[in-house]
Amino acid sequence: MTSNLMAEAALLLAGQGCYVSHHTAALLWGGVVPDDPDVHVTYRGPRARCFGIAAHRPKKNQRVATWRGIRTTSSLQTFLDMAQVLSLVDLVVLGDSLVKKKRFTPRELVAFVMEATGPHHRKAKRAAGLVRRGVDSPMETRLRLLIVFAGLPEPTVDHRIHDADGDLRYRFDLSYLKYGLIIEYDGRQHAESTEQWHGDLDRDEQLDDWHIRRLVVVSSGIFNTPGKTLARITKAMRERGMTVPPLSDEWRRHFPSRPWDVDVPA
Repeated sequence: MTSNLMAEAALLLAGQGCYVSHHTAALLWGGVVPDDPDVHVTYRGPRARCFGIAAHRPKKNQRVATWRGIRTTSSLQTFLDMAQVLSLVDLVVLGDSLVKKKRFTPRELVAFVMEATGPHHRKAKRAAGLVRRGVDSPMETRLRLLIVFAGLPEPTVDHRIHDADGDLRYRFDLSYLKYGLIIEYDGRQHAESTEQWHGDLDRDEQLDDWHIRRLVVVSSGIFNTPGKTLARITKAMRERGMTVPPLSDEWRRHFPSRPWDVDVPA
């Protein structure tokens, strides 16, 4: 059953004046959130106990919209509501994904959460300030946040190079082009096709001609060995002539290491 059908069924059970919210609203708007088995519904009146439905009370000035025929919290309101339940990293992932879907711009998000109050408004404001336009995937968000939370300079997101006809030739996830360094997440186990493989070879040759270093990070480098990943990044930065500041330990709170990770990034 799709999230839309589940939402419609839950609204019928909850009754008049209700609307979907939280995880369910995030999915309806096309956002990326951790899995949740329940359908989240906000409504007044006594909370009906129904398996698979998570009931919430409406908040003051909560913004409600209609999306594809379903009453739901607005995309901006949904981001704010999810600050109650998501980690800082997952909240930025949600924000990046909703910007990618063109539900709002980073500037609109910051303006909205600046008016917020409540126990989770500080997290929402910080997350909103970290949301960027042009992010391609949740793992790209996580890689960028690992760099930022370590106290390193924030890379440019989604740098694009076009040919003379205006066609897109290359896209770089995260880059410090002034220093000839790009950092990219690669979630593939292998090239999807011969054409893709040849395209990768051509790109790498072009980067060599431009004297650009491409540092590739895979999922284990974020979930298992973030310290090693930071060590690789700082080493590449120094080799490219960048000034590397003392690292902040904040990254450890958001990206726990496995026992085999390096103790302190060099």
